[in-house]
Amino acid sequence: MSRIIVVTSGKGGVGKTTVSSNLGAALAKLNNKVALVDADFGLRNLDLLLGLEERVVYTAIDVLAGECRLAQALVKHKSLNGLVLLPAAQNRNKESVSPDQMKKIIDALAKGYDYIIVDSPAGIELGFRNAIVAAKEALIVTTPEIAAVRDADRVIGLLEAEGVDNIHLIVNRVKPKMVQDNKMMSVEDVLELLGVPLIGVVPDDEKVIVATNKGEPLVIGESESIPGMTFLNIARRLGGEKVPFIDLMNLNENLISRLRRIFGG
Repeated sequence: MSRIIVVTSGKGGVGKTTVSSNLGAALAKLNNKVALVDADFGLRNLDLLLGLEERVVYTAIDVLAGECRLAQALVKHKSLNGLVLLPAAQNRNKESVSPDQMKKIIDALAKGYDYIIVDSPAGIELGFRNAIVAAKEALIVTTPEIAAVRDADRVIGLLEAEGVDNIHLIVNRVKPKMVQDNKMMSVEDVLELLGVPLIGVVPDDEKVIVATNKGEPLVIGESESIPGMTFLNIARRLGGEKVPFIDLMNLNENLISRLRRIFGG
């Protein structure tokens, strides 16, 4: 059965789309069939992060309007076999799609893919309801900032109220030096506040920005980088592997070399 996972947070700017694109790419690199669904109608950024903006012809709106088949709207990734994107429409707002319509599309996708990753828009209004309507699992993305953590806590409550109780946490943009200097919340602080299992910790790294601007997921161009390994590890954990967490607080060159050997770098 396909696993339908929503990536959400409540707060904008915490890196949901970065997580969605890189996690989808990592799952595909591990030989899974993955469909990424951009649920951010009116904006649409997943195509940019995947380097697919020039290949978008149809969107989910066109599928719902009967102007194309679902298969025609899916954009295949250029480098990763098994990874496709269902783009959102930029010229429509979130009210253009109802939760029932969104569920119909995602349920149809689920027949052909191992993972459906739904990139949720910011906020907790209709766009959020569209994104979670078919989800059985959720990945909460937060940064170690009190406002982001508070919003994440609110979203966890909303997900549980909707029957989505398989929830895991990704703490994004962690800056070890700031944590050591007590200028940033630690991952342990965030875990204590939110009370959901941790599945990934992503460091704040310029390689993420470079990869995003290039439209190239980290597992393609920067798979040996710490962020690239982090996303591969999250994908492995989703698949049931017991993968140790990288100790970002004590990284050194020997550890990086050892990790590259372990993960085939």
